[in-house]
Amino acid sequence: MMPTWSIVSLSMLLCVVVRWGVSLNSYSGAGKPPMFGDYEAQRHWQEVTYNTPVQEWYFNTTENDLNYWGLDYPPLTAYHSLICAYIAKTINPEWVELHKSRGFESPAHKLFMRATVLLADLLVYFPAVTLYCLFLTDGSTRRKISTLFCILLYPGLILIDYGHFQYNSISLGFALWGVLGLGFGWYVFGSVAFCLALNYKQMELYHALPFFCYLLGKCIKLGLTGRGLFLLVRVAATVLVTFALCWLPFLSDPGQALQVVRRIFPVARGLFEDKVANTWCSLNILIKVRSVLSSDSQVYLSTACTLLAAAPSSLRVLMKPTFWHFKLALVNSSLAFFLFSYQVHEKSILLAALPVCLLLSDLPLVGVWFLLASTFSMVPLFLKDGLLAPYVVTSLAFLFFGVYLLSALERCSEEELRMGAYRRLLFFLPGLDMGRIVKWKFYVSVVVMAAQSVATVALVPPPRLPDLFPVLVSATAYLHFLGTFVYFNIVQFSTPPGKKSQKKMN
Repeated sequence: MMPTWSIVSLSMLLCVVVRWGVSLNSYSGAGKPPMFGDYEAQRHWQEVTYNTPVQEWYFNTTENDLNYWGLDYPPLTAYHSLICAYIAKTINPEWVELHKSRGFESPAHKLFMRATVLLADLLVYFPAVTLYCLFLTDGSTRRKISTLFCILLYPGLILIDYGHFQYNSISLGFALWGVLGLGFGWYVFGSVAFCLALNYKQMELYHALPFFCYLLGKCIKLGLTGRGLFLLVRVAATVLVTFALCWLPFLSDPGQALQVVRRIFPVARGLFEDKVANTWCSLNILIKVRSVLSSDSQVYLSTACTLLAAAPSSLRVLMKPTFWHFKLALVNSSLAFFLFSYQVHEKSILLAALPVCLLLSDLPLVGVWFLLASTFSMVPLFLKDGLLAPYVVTSLAFLFFGVYLLSALERCSEEELRMGAYRRLLFFLPGLDMGRIVKWKFYVSVVVMAAQSVATVALVPPPRLPDLFPVLVSATAYLHFLGTFVYFNIVQFSTPPGKKSQKKMN
């Protein structure tokens, strides 16, 4: 048998090949002036950060038109764009020439942009996934490597970063380094890593409550008059210093910092824009929420619903700060934010997908199911970007390897699915086989998602309902996400993992 690290390296190499294969396809906004798409947004940020002073990055000026892909991510994204710009300038100055480079497209530039995504992935995301699977998951070596391979093969992240074009692997990678820090008991390191994730993408707030509650719970458990207080002070100081360093160029002028905050939290955009598989878009099918409520009311309602939905699982972590509860709270918090928060984009489901990936080894069937549904929820976006073939191939590959390598359909007994709480709720149906029901629901779900994908591609919607298929996709995905949210909350408040796992996770 090949040594462990040889198999790990081979698995990673195969996942790199898949990523590069997807990158050969089209991307967001290819050949579509005047705004093009996310590919041009990332290129334009390189142009702006290289050619304008840092004080102008987030302001509307003659040299920086915020209406044309203005920076709307935190400072760490801007610094990353600046690093890429310096490299781009060395290779070909036309790629970042102020104003004249707008909409620049060429095979060489596409190769450069794709390479920057892969390099960031290999430096940040791949090592974190590898360490997590090998050292923080239970089971045999084969199971650990199978989990590693399936996480790296998750089609949603590959299609968005290497197809559509973004750098989600950086923020998600930093968040995973934060998880690793907490899992190994390196709380200061974990705090720094998660602060970097927050300062790269503000959507990492989806994971913030579990991080805060887990660390505070550990401090309380150690005692707030002794070691716990010392840990609390260290973590608080770490967070403040990390944020101060990331925001240093903007701290000399309060107006600068306030403008950055306005850009990264665009309240003026409204409750939602595109069709997303969350509560507000799904509710909008029946009730036109944006017409009924004022803009301020929409903000208050979404904030209240988000916090109410995320609070139970986060408070559970605060009271029981174990690594198991922390991982479940990451899922529940991120889903609460996706389902109820303000200005959600379809790509934000990746923030819920990451913690679900961390549970693939424990709950393989539910994990594979959710990750497939999360990819399916972005079908309209993939079709818009010309990514139909990569979507089909990567989804089928993930389904096959997820079921085969993780034995997802074999490990679906009532006990393995941790459905004891469901059994107690359905005490009047003692003969019900919960595992078999979940398995059949999985089969039906896969068929429905496949059928809707085919229909979206092959059928023409009726003239009176031009958005019929995107609405059906988002509504179907919403039901999946809501069901997953309920399931993981019940799991978190019911039976803990086995004694062996619990001992290791504590």
